[in-house]
Order: sequence, then structure tokens, then C-alpha cells
Amino acid sequence: MKHVIFGESHGSAIGVTLEGVPAGLELDCAQIARELARRATGKNSLSTARKESDAVTFLSGVFEGKTTGTPLTAVIQNSDQHSADYEAIRYTPRPSHGDYAGYIQSGGHLDYRGGGHFSGRLTAPLVAAGAIAKQILAQRGVVVGAHISSIYGINDASLEDPTQLQGVAEKDFPVLDDAAGEQMQEAILAVKAEGDSVGGAIECVVTGLPAGLGAPDFGCNVEGIFSQYLFSVPAVKTVDFGAGVDFAMMRGSEANDPFLVRDGKIVTKTNYAGGINGGITNGMPLVFEVTLRPTPSISLPQESVDLRTGEETEIEINGRHDPCIVHRAVPVVEAAAALASCALLGI
Repeated sequence: MKHVIFGESHGSAIGVTLEGVPAGLELDCAQIARELARRATGKNSLSTARKESDAVTFLSGVFEGKTTGTPLTAVIQNSDQHSADYEAIRYTPRPSHGDYAGYIQSGGHLDYRGGGHFSGRLTAPLVAAGAIAKQILAQRGVVVGAHISSIYGINDASLEDPTQLQGVAEKDFPVLDDAAGEQMQEAILAVKAEGDSVGGAIECVVTGLPAGLGAPDFGCNVEGIFSQYLFSVPAVKTVDFGAGVDFAMMRGSEANDPFLVRDGKIVTKTNYAGGINGGITNGMPLVFEVTLRPTPSISLPQESVDLRTGEETEIEINGRHDPCIVHRAVPVVEAAAALASCALLGI
């Protein structure tokens, strides 16, 4: 199931086209709306004040509430743009944003308003696509869930069992430990008051994937397939599977996952490998963590270059920006994981 996201942050609309959606799926539009509401803006002081309804309109691929099997196109209208905020930095790229790279690639013809096609606004149609993918996966007993694992060095409770994620998606701030979540929110508001931003990490689990999916080869291994989808999410800079970077401090006797038989099924005693051996699923929950960088659009003065003159300059960014995107990115990461799971299953 292939998808193409289109549109720009301050354009008339954004959307996604999905190819390969199975015919006859009765779409739960309420679920799609709930998923989009999880990443919605303007709900509190932790996120940008931009408010969008994110109502989805299907232009094709759906008839009488069911998918037809033809390309499905979903559109979300933009309505709350403040494009004038970006005129002052049209030729002075924001540090660590996609402005400069996009300017060079497009020969100077990119839509710079609100970050254009590089904006986090484009994660809305990704979430819509992921919501459809989740409905397809549910028919096969595959479930995707995630939580904030850390923000600015403040850690959530450890995820020992996927059942701990039940109910987390309904929270405004999706953590396991609400006390830790309060500390994270206080840290976000503190840096916001200073005109700065912070990053963090999200841990995601996919349950129900059978053993034997994937291959060790290039383009076929599970880690590679998931990483392709996850790195398409703005601000994601690392992807760790299982114990991830902690493997560097472990011995083989600590890192290996012993095999056991439980209720007639072969499982592993631990899951440091994150459900993947040799690039192939082993039947255990697929576990990964992504790290998201701090939002690059901050209010503090920053060094840049005027692309018209080639001279160094200083910029101050106006407009509406998230001091932290991690809490809004949880459903986005889930969406990417759901689409990757469909790809792995050959959907």
C-alpha cells in the first residue's frame, strides 16, 4: 500500500493518496477523526496556537462508506494561515530547518510560507493514512501503540508490557506515568518562556505481527522498512530497535533473548532484540524508539545568511510554533508504524 502526501503548510489544502487499499473496507471515519484530534494544535499552551479543524474529505476511493480498491485520496483544508509572518525570513533560512536545503533543491522556487511541504502540518494527512492502515491491521489482529518515553531528560515509566499502553491514546499528554508527564510539561513551558524549544523520544510497540516476515536482504529487512517510514516524519533523527544504543553497554549474555515455550508457542524470555532477528520478525512485539529534535523555529536571535547577498545576518522568527512537538508526534509515529506494518504484511 503506497502513499503520497501532497500540499503545503499555507496552501489551500493538504492531503494523501493511498494506492493498494483493499476493497470493501468499511471506513470508521470517527476513528480517523479521533486520530487527527490527538495531533491537533491549539488545544493548550504546549503547542502552536494555529487552529485547524482537520476535517477529512474523500475525493476518490470510497463509495457508500466502503473502499473501492482504487486510489484513495483524502483532503484536509487549511484555514488558519498567517503567511505574512514568514515574509521577513524568505531569503534568510532558519537554522536546522528545511528552508536552505529546499531552496537549493527547488532552485529558489519552494513555497517558504510556514515551512511549505517541509512543515509538520503535513503530518495531518499522514495520520489520516495511518488511521486507515490501523483499521486494515485490526482485521489481522495487529495493534500499534506508543507513548512519550522522554522529554528533555525527563523519563516516563518503563514499558514492561504492551498492555500498559491501553488508555494512553486517550490522554491529552500520552505517558504511562502522569507525574512524569507533569514534569515534562513544566519543562516545556519553562523553555517556551525563554523563547526556546526541547526535544524528546517516543517508544512504539506493534503487537500481532507473525514470525517470519521480512528478510536479511537490502530493502527487505524489517528494521530498514520501518526506518524508511519513520524517517519521513519531520524531526525524527534516530530510530532504535529493542535495546537500541544500550546494546553498546551490554554483554552477549545480557543482550541475548533466551527461547521458551509458553502455551505451546515459542517465545523469548526477554525482548532486547525488539521482536526482530536477522531482519525478520520473531513473533514477539516489535519495539522501537524514535528521537525527535527540538523544534528549530525558536524566538531567540539566530545566525543565518541572506541568500540574495551571501552576507551573514541575524534573524528573529515570528509566528506560531511548538515549543515541543513530541506529545503531538505520538499519533504520527503510530501512523508511520501502521503503514510500515502494512508494507511488511504485503498489504
